[in-house]
Amino acid sequence: MSWQAGVEGRRHAASVEDWQAVLDLVAEEDWKCQYSEGETVLPVPRADAVLSRPADAECPDLRVWPTADVLAIFRFHADDEVDFDVDLRELQGQDRLDVFCGFLREIGRRLGKPVLMDPEGDYGHPVLGFDVEADRVVLLAEPLVR
Repeated sequence: MSWQAGVEGRRHAASVEDWQAVLDLVAEEDWKCQYSEGETVLPVPRADAVLSRPADAECPDLRVWPTADVLAIFRFHADDEVDFDVDLRELQGQDRLDVFCGFLREIGRRLGKPVLMDPEGDYGHPVLGFDVEADRVVLLAEPLVR
């Protein structure tokens, strides 16, 4: 099970500049990362270079590890939405959840925009996210009780 996250293009349009700000943040925070196009690992390019690739080119990704135990995979699908996935199995325990919330907060603060988490397959129904005005990560949906 994974979650999809990102700065939503529909409500808070992202831009090439936002993508570049995320790339700059990754470098400044010295988070371990790996950029690849298909099976080829390459140095991290500038956002405008990645997002101006031909329409039929393979979608590149950037794997970012805020810590060794937490991985976010950014996918360069479009310039109007900063999109990444996280595997929920990696967020077991309060320490890892705290790292992940800090990761969302850093991205949201840098961009000055909400960063929303949607369950896989339920896009548009965020359950967790960085709230710019509150300057913190907040629960956006009631937990399921069984």
